[in-house]
Amino acid sequence: MRRKARLDERVAACREDGRLLVLNVDDRHFQRAVETKEYLDFEKLFGNKNPVVLEIGAGKGQFCCTLAKNFPEINILAIEKSSNVIVDAAEKAISLDLKNCLLVRCDAEYLERYIPEGSVSRIYLNFSCPFPKKSYASHRLTHRRFLEVYKKLLAPGGEIHQKTDNREFFEFSLCEFSQSGYILKNVSLDLHASDFEGNIVTEYEQRFTDMGLPIYRLEAVPG
Repeated sequence: MRRKARLDERVAACREDGRLLVLNVDDRHFQRAVETKEYLDFEKLFGNKNPVVLEIGAGKGQFCCTLAKNFPEINILAIEKSSNVIVDAAEKAISLDLKNCLLVRCDAEYLERYIPEGSVSRIYLNFSCPFPKKSYASHRLTHRRFLEVYKKLLAPGGEIHQKTDNREFFEFSLCEFSQSGYILKNVSLDLHASDFEGNIVTEYEQRFTDMGLPIYRLEAVPG
């Protein structure tokens, strides 16, 4: 993606507004880096004690902003690793005056460093990069190394909701969830042809649906 015009200025404006946090860690050794804890204070950030849900891979923010608008009684923490992408989401949240939506620029590998254990009620994985090469499997957000982290972050009764257009990635995810002790429910091989209600369509989802591609979806609960 081409670097956006005035990117640094736009990021700075979003940070000043308080709707965007930029978390930088110099140590690229993720396992060592997460041993140091810098937990986010959700009550201070959101100004309330409402439940917090986490979206990993916010993209341009259509999902997190719609979720925040539809459910003002919950707080949405949306993670994205690219400033070039997350700035759109942050500006969208600002334009809609969504006080319950906070964008965070951070790599998923550092989540344990910043998010307290047992603090999020739901995790959304919407159209994560499938990393199709087998040698890159450990980078997939449904790889068992991430699934073990999510178990720590989820509050009792918490769930993971995943959507993807990639069948191979979905099959991989089903296996990883099952082998990591998660209980699967509401598995759909064609979401838009099902009777599922309340779906929030993301930017990618709309594109794939317009192309006639099925959307795969599941819900997973730690066993």
